[in-house]
Amino acid sequence: MTQAPDKLSIIVYSGAFDRVHYALAAAASAAAIDKPATLFFTMGALRALRARRPDGRPGWADLGLSEGAGTAEVHDRKLGERGVARFEELVQSCVALKVTFMVCEMGLRAEGLAREELRTDVAFQEGGLVTFLRDASGSGAMLLV
Repeated sequence: MTQAPDKLSIIVYSGAFDRVHYALAAAASAAAIDKPATLFFTMGALRALRARRPDGRPGWADLGLSEGAGTAEVHDRKLGERGVARFEELVQSCVALKVTFMVCEMGLRAEGLAREELRTDVAFQEGGLVTFLRDASGSGAMLLV
């Protein structure tokens, strides 16, 4: 019998709404069954963590979809109508379940984002790949989304 990984470490690279949504769902699921989880946001995925805009729209609203037409907000609303956790529900679940959120310093520079542009309701650790790899477990699972 194969032993289950003791931790889930996810590199969230894609800036597609549906992929970031799934990474959040995976991290929340792991944490819900007492498996520590870390989300390492870099490159386009960092845009999913932008703070709300002055008009109240979520920062992730401009994310595209990996397939098909539509907007992130419309897709998010449809997920909720179908009984699937919405983006903000997943973020808040991850926070409540103590999922570690890391933001990549290199990714912030590459995307032209300042740390101050990110949401303030999530505690972020800032670092790079070395920080992420040190956080990962030798007997854990690592995913790239």
